[in-house]
Amino acid sequence: MTRATAQAKVKRVPADAAADSVPDLLGAGTMTGGRQAIARLAVIIVNWNGWEDTIECLESLLKQTVRPRIVVVDNGSEDGSVDQLRAWAEGRLPYEPPAGPLRRLTNPPADKPVDLAVIGADEALETAPGDQQVIVIASGENIGFSAGSNLGLRHALKDPAIAYCWCLNNDAVADPGAVKALIARMDATHKVGMCGTQVRYYHRPGHWQALNGHRFNLLTGQSRGIGQGVPVTRPFDPKKVARETDFVLGASLAVSRNFLETVGFMEESYFLYFEEMDWAVRNRGRFATAFAHAAIVYHKEGGSIGSSTRKGERSALSEYYLMRSRIKFYWRNFPLLAPFQYVQGVALIIRRLLRRQPAKAAAMMRAMFGMTFS
Repeated sequence: MTRATAQAKVKRVPADAAADSVPDLLGAGTMTGGRQAIARLAVIIVNWNGWEDTIECLESLLKQTVRPRIVVVDNGSEDGSVDQLRAWAEGRLPYEPPAGPLRRLTNPPADKPVDLAVIGADEALETAPGDQQVIVIASGENIGFSAGSNLGLRHALKDPAIAYCWCLNNDAVADPGAVKALIARMDATHKVGMCGTQVRYYHRPGHWQALNGHRFNLLTGQSRGIGQGVPVTRPFDPKKVARETDFVLGASLAVSRNFLETVGFMEESYFLYFEEMDWAVRNRGRFATAFAHAAIVYHKEGGSIGSSTRKGERSALSEYYLMRSRIKFYWRNFPLLAPFQYVQGVALIIRRLLRRQPAKAAAMMRAMFGMTFS
């Protein structure tokens, strides 16, 4: 698995280290004629029937201290997401910041109208982005998280100024200095390929979902977020976190242009899950994995498909794709270990049955035998 290779003297930092402590970098986001220029980083967001979460995410991105290019890929939503995003941008759909401690990330709401353009998939692949604040690509169908992300990545890279792309889940919100901190860390990392952030639970902002990413057990196919469930007041060593990262959490995963042009885009056959692990395996020995410890993201975790890490809360659809993608990952990358995943799969199915979750057990069984979900 990919690990950052830099070896330096250990330096511990407070968990709440502010992104503002990161120095300004030339070209990160300068002023042009009184207007902030677009940064060298593009944010790629995939939306599927989740316009309310996506709007909150966009509101937090419009408050960044460095303006990113923002690309939203709508994966054939059936809830009128594209129309709702238009209405929000035009000011016809008022945004109400949530109550609670994260209200500060989107309050007051961004000035309206927001300069938003809607384009089709063909246009996105043929033309370079304009100067809009937000670009929405209507894919026309649910092509999956990987293919949706790739569509946004390919469009963003048509702008030669873009050096980095940040794949951010639509059910996440970012601290105002997150973009600035990501650019600073990636600029400072030699031959950077992938970079993560602090990811905290949206509904438990005092605890981490992951610091940068996960450790992965190759034998069992199981992984766990670094720092998962730990209070954010606990100090950590950013360099140690980067070295121990087997793969960066896909909810907040930045990649460099050089990485994309060398390693390639996400493997689209997964549809959902394991795409970031596949990326990490394909990247072995090529590019460094960094950790932008000053960039903080709050994630609602599984807002679209119910992919919660809490025991018993994962949906049947999530269980299906997780099993399906795990088996595909092993056949693609570690075929000698693939048969063992079927043994593991049977054990997981029995566990679901013992928990009286027959629908989840059935979904996992269908995935194991290459059948459709329903």
